[in-house]
Amino acid sequence: MKHFFRQNLPEKVLAVCAAIALWLNFAAQTDLAGLLAAPVQFRHYPGDLEISSVVTESIQAEVQGSAGQLRDLAGKMSAVIDLSTVTSPGERTFTINARDLHLPSGVRLVRTIPAQVRLTFEKRAKRFLKVEIPFSGQLRSGITVERIEVEPPLLEIVGPESKVNAARNPMSDPLDLRAVEDGSEHRLAVYIAEPEVRFVTVPSVKVKVHASRNR
Repeated sequence: MKHFFRQNLPEKVLAVCAAIALWLNFAAQTDLAGLLAAPVQFRHYPGDLEISSVVTESIQAEVQGSAGQLRDLAGKMSAVIDLSTVTSPGERTFTINARDLHLPSGVRLVRTIPAQVRLTFEKRAKRFLKVEIPFSGQLRSGITVERIEVEPPLLEIVGPESKVNAARNPMSDPLDLRAVEDGSEHRLAVYIAEPEVRFVTVPSVKVKVHASRNR
């Protein structure tokens, strides 16, 4: 029996390796179907318009191809929607196709979930809003705040017209009264509640406190 296994050993090892290689190649070429996640991206974004609707961040694409192709495609695919036809405010519907996914040769798109993306576009608007300064803690004994100076007192926001018009005054992080003394300056970050709008400049203010000590 031992003689049988040792006889022509190099040829047998080569044959086994060839069989394994053939099987791996067959497995790689076998057509499979799978759902792959693809983030949604936009091309030719209109310069004077803003998306005001909820944006679909990613889709699921059911594709067919070899096991090797699907493995290589996982995590590398994106759905690129062309917005070059959008020239005015309103609702627009985009049907996702294989061209939007830039699929390699040999990979076929079966369907996407969702199959379409619907977006609402509005004119881009800007507006200056007063920054509100909340307080936290308590003043130290004997100190009275006379007034505070906020620089800049207004911050500019930008976004879809309806969202900008409805935005409420932004609010800074609380000014800690325990750290207040006459002439003290405090740099505070500023927050706006509406997620669809953003600040034009760095969202922070400098607060200078003018205080007096009771005698």
